[in-house]
Amino acid sequence: MSENVSDKALSAPKELKFKTDFMTYLAKYGIIIAFVVLCVLLSIVSPYFLTAHNILNVLKQTSINGILALGMTFVILTRGIDLSVGSIVACSAMVAASFATGSGNTDIFTPLMVGLLTGGFLGAVNGFMVSKFTLQPFVVTLGMLSVARGLTYIYNDGMPTSNLNSTFRLIGQGEVLGIPVPVVISLLVFAVSWFLLKYTLFGRYVYAVGGNPKAARTSGINVKKITFTVYVISGLFAGLAGLILSARTSAALPQAGISYELDAIAAVVIGGTSLAGGVGTVVGTLVGALIIGVMNNGLDLLGVSSFYQQVIKGAIIVLAVMLDRSRFSKE
Repeated sequence: MSENVSDKALSAPKELKFKTDFMTYLAKYGIIIAFVVLCVLLSIVSPYFLTAHNILNVLKQTSINGILALGMTFVILTRGIDLSVGSIVACSAMVAASFATGSGNTDIFTPLMVGLLTGGFLGAVNGFMVSKFTLQPFVVTLGMLSVARGLTYIYNDGMPTSNLNSTFRLIGQGEVLGIPVPVVISLLVFAVSWFLLKYTLFGRYVYAVGGNPKAARTSGINVKKITFTVYVISGLFAGLAGLILSARTSAALPQAGISYELDAIAAVVIGGTSLAGGVGTVVGTLVGALIIGVMNNGLDLLGVSSFYQQVIKGAIIVLAVMLDRSRFSKE
């Protein structure tokens, strides 16, 4: 009898350890497993999914949302949110496109700089309002969503800007060694973001501010400066996404970027970044953006209506937030 009790006592810690290890493994690699499973299922139901042409198409479609999501990751890690990125995409694209028109115009530097500066400036306004006046990011960026959209319509009287020069269009339509330029740019943005968050003092400060702002302030971290900077980064990335979008479509449309902020937030949350701040990685965000891109592509291949796609996407976002809340409450 005593031996049976002893065996149970010894096996209990082993079972607990197995469960703990399994949950840790699932939390770390679950998003990658989900991505692989999704790809396998779509390759089974659609023979066109794994073709080289379709894979490149998915990557091109994902590149813009991926860049926006990477910028959003910085913001959400500090317990913030940026609802204005879609409007900043449109505004930056419209301003940049106005400097890239004309068949004889081969200037690419000016529209690039103007587009990035526009996005960075609008992001800086968000950051200033949030950090200086301690306003709620939701309210500030919701206001900027409307302001930036209005400025986009005002800038060109609500008309699209087309006839972009061929040099500028290379940003969205060119290739480097057979790889689309938007994909190359998004990978470079990912590499820079990954390095900043993993190996720099700024990255550690971002996690510290998101984890516990009061403790970060007590330890000497300039919380307002970090908060301001992450919104500037989000604005810059949105400006870059706007450049790619206008170059890819050969025109800057005032209604471009509508609801892009939802896809960006979805990619970040699906990728495992906590809305409570301080937890998350750009690797997870990248995988989250790929999941959304693959899902959209797969549903298109299967002929699923865009109306149903919105329902499915919304349900996935809610489910991801529920899982995040569940994990946070346990911790």
